[in-house]
Amino acid sequence: MMQRPYFSICIPSYNRAASVKRLLLSIDSQTFRDFEVIITDDSKDEAVAQLLQELKLTFPVVYQKNNPPAGSPSNWNLAIEKSTGQWIKIMHDDDFFSGENSLYEFYMASKRHKKDFICSGFNEINYETQQSRTYVISKIEEKMLRYSPLCLFKKNFIGHPSTTLLKNNRKEWFDPLLKWVVDFEFYIRVLKEKKGIAIIKKPLINIGISDTQITKKVFRKIEIEIPENIYLLNKIGIKNLKNLFVTDYYWRLFRNLKIENVESLKFYIPLENLPRQLKSIISFQNKIGMDKISKNRYISKIMTLYFYLRHVLL
Repeated sequence: MMQRPYFSICIPSYNRAASVKRLLLSIDSQTFRDFEVIITDDSKDEAVAQLLQELKLTFPVVYQKNNPPAGSPSNWNLAIEKSTGQWIKIMHDDDFFSGENSLYEFYMASKRHKKDFICSGFNEINYETQQSRTYVISKIEEKMLRYSPLCLFKKNFIGHPSTTLLKNNRKEWFDPLLKWVVDFEFYIRVLKEKKGIAIIKKPLINIGISDTQITKKVFRKIEIEIPENIYLLNKIGIKNLKNLFVTDYYWRLFRNLKIENVESLKFYIPLENLPRQLKSIISFQNKIGMDKISKNRYISKIMTLYFYLRHVLL
């Protein structure tokens, strides 16, 4: 019987053959070699398939062309479903390993910490401007994350899925009904299982940022953000609004999208799916004045806290 590879490097691809090449070459440079590579391809053309024919890689690639395209994040799940490794290392096609020892660092963390969920720091690279920044979770962010996964409503301290390593022992992976908050929802769901998280405070992954990404395309799109975020709250439980960060998240959502009244949301969701507490946020914001809280974030924060203490905790 063949031994399972240690890592399954799962690459959901879509119309970025040049980025896939960079990622594959970064995999080929790894000093840790116990892995398999799986590409599930949603591309409109055959560029990725042709690339695999041309590249002289030192490892085999399991390749599947999706016809019809699966879409994000179903394509992520397809790659994971084809995996046989002990650990899932998802890598989006515009990301790549920051150095030749990245996989080895993930391997050592998996042996050292005995956790099912591991994440690392990352370098974020904007391909349009060529600007970059390095992000490593801070001590206070780590404490917040360990205190409650709901702290991710304040900020996604974990980052992009490519920064994560997950034990291949799950039945449910990424929610196919989501795009905008799909990673965020997944992290909360996994962390609520109380198995903990191990954090590698080194930037092991380079994260590519460009206007072609899903998150860029749906940013501030009310028809995307409203249905997904209402679905998210109903999925995790309305009672979680008792957490200030959760209430603040939905306050900021409605403020940033300039939702003027509850009735306007009927074009995007059935209003019966909108929890009473969120209706109260919308009404309260508009009593204060949407322009006032949109232009003055200091006033917005004060009013958020007032609303939370007066209408949520009581």
